[in-house]
Amino acid sequence: MKYVFDTGAFIVLKNYYPTTFTTLWGRIDTLAGNGTLVSVREVFNELHNYNDVDFIQDWAKQHKAIFAKPSNDELLIVQQILAIPHFQALIGNKAILKGTPVADPFIVAAGKAKAATVVTHEKFKPNAAKI
Repeated sequence: MKYVFDTGAFIVLKNYYPTTFTTLWGRIDTLAGNGTLVSVREVFNELHNYNDVDFIQDWAKQHKAIFAKPSNDELLIVQQILAIPHFQALIGNKAILKGTPVADPFIVAAGKAKAATVVTHEKFKPNAAKI
């Protein structure tokens, strides 16, 4: 099974310091190394917009290969997602104006294209455009 990690899944890991939770990080490294744990380039970019997760940013730089550019199939899925007006809200005005990355449609597309499980930390909000 393959897992596509969203930004929130990585940010939750900031509470588990690598020097304290060596077994956890060893397993995460193994999953990343064997291609079981993957993500998308936009998550890598989102992680670098957060200032309070330095060791997560360092880990991401060391494992940059897991943060893939979208395939043609994934881009077609993103196009389908964003063709639906409700899901256009995934890209907020703030992100458009500031040019900040938006990973959600790419995460969903990667999960679908790779037949993978999406790992996120988003909470359900009625009628919201969320993963």
